[in-house]
Amino acid sequence: MELATARLRLDALQVHDAATLFAYRSDPEVARYQGWRPDSLADAERFIRNQIDAPASSPGQWFQRAIRRRSDGALMGDLGCCLSSDGQAEFGITVAQSEQGNGVAREALEAWLGLLFGRLDVHRVHASVDPRNTASMALLRSLGFRQEAHFRESLRFRGEWVDDVIFAMLAREWRERGKGNAGEAASR
Repeated sequence: MELATARLRLDALQVHDAATLFAYRSDPEVARYQGWRPDSLADAERFIRNQIDAPASSPGQWFQRAIRRRSDGALMGDLGCCLSSDGQAEFGITVAQSEQGNGVAREALEAWLGLLFGRLDVHRVHASVDPRNTASMALLRSLGFRQEAHFRESLRFRGEWVDDVIFAMLAREWRERGKGNAGEAASR
């Protein structure tokens, strides 16, 4: 599953991405709300090697896609997704601090949602967000996601109890927003 937008390419992570992945995923500002952060470069390499062998459409299995600058192929972030066997998908996105604030996450998610709700015929997409991550919550709202739940201190995360906010969107809501056929994303 590869996608291309005006500025980005979403494709498989490669072993040569390990140093960049390690750098931004271990950055304390980026890793603060992430469920996974590598402890070492070797950890990042193992993660990528496991992803290379993982089928992208296997229900119940998380898989990652690289978010790359289309012009030079530089790794800017990654997007994880888990498809279910009942027409639902969960996702998460991580963008390097140096690339944040430039619309990278929005562009990548618009392309990804187009794929999920289009070719993959997913019915519902959802994301779990720490409410302290106000930028992610604002992004999801701006894309048309609705907040469905706010669970108080429901997750034990890095030694503390944290809240969990669930955002979701249905395929018909995506189409009603006019995004179903919009954008320059092309899948290969």
